[in-house]
Amino acid sequence: METNDKHLERKDTETRKMIPVIFALAWPTMLEQLMQTAVQYMDTGMVGVLGTSATAAVGATSTVNWLIGSTISAISIGFLAYISQSMGAGKKDKARQASAQALLIVIIVGLFFTILTIGLSSKVPVWMQVDSAIQKMASRYFLILYSPMLFRTANIILGTVLRAAGDTKTPMHVGVAFNIINIVLNFFLIYSTRTVEVCGKTLVIPGAGWGVEGAAAASAVAYTIGGIAIIYKLWKHPDVSPKGQSLLPDMTVLRPCLKVAVPNMFQRFATSLGYVAFASMINSLGQISTAAHTIANTVESAFYIPGWGMQTAAATLAGNALGADDSKKLKGLAKAIMPLEVGLMVISGSLLFIFAPVLIRLFSSDDQVITLGSTVLRMVAISEPFYGVPIVIEGMMQGVGKTVAPFIFNVTGMWGVRILGTFICTHLLGLGLVSAWGCMIGHNLLLFVLFTAHYFSGKWNPLEKRN
Repeated sequence: METNDKHLERKDTETRKMIPVIFALAWPTMLEQLMQTAVQYMDTGMVGVLGTSATAAVGATSTVNWLIGSTISAISIGFLAYISQSMGAGKKDKARQASAQALLIVIIVGLFFTILTIGLSSKVPVWMQVDSAIQKMASRYFLILYSPMLFRTANIILGTVLRAAGDTKTPMHVGVAFNIINIVLNFFLIYSTRTVEVCGKTLVIPGAGWGVEGAAAASAVAYTIGGIAIIYKLWKHPDVSPKGQSLLPDMTVLRPCLKVAVPNMFQRFATSLGYVAFASMINSLGQISTAAHTIANTVESAFYIPGWGMQTAAATLAGNALGADDSKKLKGLAKAIMPLEVGLMVISGSLLFIFAPVLIRLFSSDDQVITLGSTVLRMVAISEPFYGVPIVIEGMMQGVGKTVAPFIFNVTGMWGVRILGTFICTHLLGLGLVSAWGCMIGHNLLLFVLFTAHYFSGKWNPLEKRN
């Protein structure tokens, strides 16, 4: 009996030791995400001053941004698994080879999406069923925003390379810097030259008066600077610098990376395409619903930050544990991070529920938008603790290279519940935005059930079979 007690005590000690390590990796990612969300808040709020049409124009194509960003992020997951496992095994030479291959992929994928998005800029608002009155505005916003896709791709993929090596602070520093640049440029590019009274003195603030296009231009410049900065930081990194490595395709590295990335890429593409279909159905409900959805989506994203930060930590540490063939470390990670994640998401969901109307009012003075946006936010706030669980489980699965099951789970939830349910509710039954968000919550709850069941089955853990 005493022996068992000592064994349990050692396991609890090992689990507790993981907590500071988890937070050390998670908090820079959380801060980076917080800054990105702050910029989204600023963009939405500053554009919102221009009116509901401007807000709808910016929000109407935002889901396509998610589609592209998610697809690129999926590619980076292959490098995350390979590099984190290489670092865990002490094979830094393999990590540097993978870094060089990641840089090659950045060039190929970045140029591809640059050509694609520029070519489709005039067609996307039409496909998204954007109100004809704001289609031209939405098209111009889309064109300007996606021009620097090469640098946006660098930010996503190379930032993941650094996180996989355990360096979450450098992507955070770069992210905070280029987001501050974005906010500053917004002030000068969105509005016309104006005067303000400060302490009895009149100050003239110059402005280009570009409106929606100004918001896009500010983001484009910031993304470009951020992309250049992350390339420079990676090149100088002591562990994963691609300096001296071949930039020609190396299938010994790319093959295992792509084996992990491809299922994740199909998952992200399929689910993100679902988001596009979801947004398109909402856009068809009119400008009020589109504006309320856009603002609520922006607000909601801030409250998922703890989850995404924990996912980054889970993926990196799970990959390290697998590379070191350390089953105890992998199991300890799971036991430590799960209650942390749930606790953080309970707090996050509670705050979202309480302050929903206040947050919506930051971006709109339209009473209809405020009422509708507050309602859907309070609905989704209740489901946040449940959605936090699949986020971290998926992170651990990414770190150990298990991406097929998440593909099946996410695609099933997106198309079987959210899209089909929303189509039935909005197009067949004539219901509004509230019903669509109800389907979104149903999607989140299904993911909770599927990922939790898979976690307890042990099928996600490669070391379970070895030992």
